[in-house]
Order: sequence, then C-alpha cells, then structure tokens
Amino acid sequence: MTSWNPTAHQPLTVWRSEAVGDPESDLLEGIRLLERVRDGESGPTLRLYRPEPTVAFGQRDIRLPGYGQATASARRLGFAPVVRKAGGRAAAYHQGTLIVDHVEPAGEAMLGHQDRFRILGELYARALGDLGIEAEVGEIPGEYCPGEFSVHGRPGPGSRTTSPVKLVGTAQRVVSGAWLFASVFVVEDSAPLRAVLESVYADMGLDFDPTTAGAAEDLVPGTTVEAVEQALLQAYARHTTVVDPQQPLVG
Repeated sequence: MTSWNPTAHQPLTVWRSEAVGDPESDLLEGIRLLERVRDGESGPTLRLYRPEPTVAFGQRDIRLPGYGQATASARRLGFAPVVRKAGGRAAAYHQGTLIVDHVEPAGEAMLGHQDRFRILGELYARALGDLGIEAEVGEIPGEYCPGEFSVHGRPGPGSRTTSPVKLVGTAQRVVSGAWLFASVFVVEDSAPLRAVLESVYADMGLDFDPTTAGAAEDLVPGTTVEAVEQALLQAYARHTTVVDPQQPLVG
C-alpha cells in the first residue's frame, strides 16, 4: 500500500462536511482542499459528505449538441447540473450516495497516478465486500461515466437486481505537490439516479445501459450510507493511521 501513500508517516484525518445547498460549491470544496494540502495548510485528509441531487457533467459533455437539453432534463428531474474539472462523462448523485475526497501532499504527484486508481479501487471493493457485497474493480459494458477502474458489484441471493451494477466511480486531479482522488459511492435509492442518467445520456446521444445504474442496497438490501462509511474507514485503517474526530483513533 506504500505506492498509494507516500506520506505514510502522517495520519489521514477524516473531515465530514455538510452539503451547503450549492452543489457547485460543494464540488469545488474538494479543489480548495487540494490547494490547502498543496500549500501545506492541511495534511492528508479524507473528506466525506452526502451531496444534494446533482448531475456532474464532464468536460467532453459540454461540447455535445445535446448538452443544453441534458441540463434542462437534469433540472426537470430535480438534479442540479454542474461541470467538474476532472474528466469522464456525466455522473449523478444525491443524499443516498457518499462522496469521498482523498487528498495527500506529494512531491511528485504524477508518479503513481495509475497505481492509485488500481490500489484505491481495490481498497474500496474490499470495503464493500466487508458488507457482503461481491465487488470488484473493472468497467462493465454500458455503464455511465465508464472507467477502467470503476468498482462494480454482482448480484447474489436476495439481490433486487439480476445485473451487475456500478457502485463506485473514481476520478483524479493532480497538481504540483498534491493529488485529489475523488470517488462517489452509490449506496441507497438508485431509481432517481437511473432515471436522470437515462434522460441526460439520451439527450447527449451517448450509449448507456440503465441496468448498470444501481446501488449497494440493490445487491444487499439494508445497506446504508453509514455502514459503507464505517466499512470504508476500517479498510483505510488496515493500511494507515486514521484520525477520526468523531471516534477514537483507528489504526
């Protein structure tokens, strides 16, 4: 795990932030945290928050002829459209999801860029596995915001779906001196997410299989955002010191 964590001797501090009612500001707070860590004003941080209903479009999306219609569809369905600085295609999230911004200082932040996708994706899959979800790293055909290092889950006995579903989307932003690894865990209430994604992808003329949009609770009923958060922190604590102001020192 040292290839992920070049600051192994510094603890990873948990920061739970609240959505402020402005999805764009919530999104940009991750960039502001990245700048504070780069400038030495903050140390390694794991920011956790539950967002307001949002569709985060990628830079390539805004160049598509159907982008304007897609933003209108998002608003009609109760989701605020924003544009993120990271790459990828449109992703949707709401209060049933958990956003994780993992930010660390690094002298050569580009080194290990691909390794972080793989290693942290595997860590996230193991965290979900601790909750009884059969999760693994890899893109599934037709998923929204497709990515080689997405985390998906497979249905088992008792699942509400018969298809594998995307559970975690990951993105990364690197600046000189620090990196931000941003992830969205989809945990509860997948139906509104599926509906808005189906609409905006159709507007933009992009391929999307709605059956790939699901949530952890579709695979293991009863799974909650709180349970995923705790499993995630326990998974991190196996590899580094985690300081959580709401709980005793873990690690």
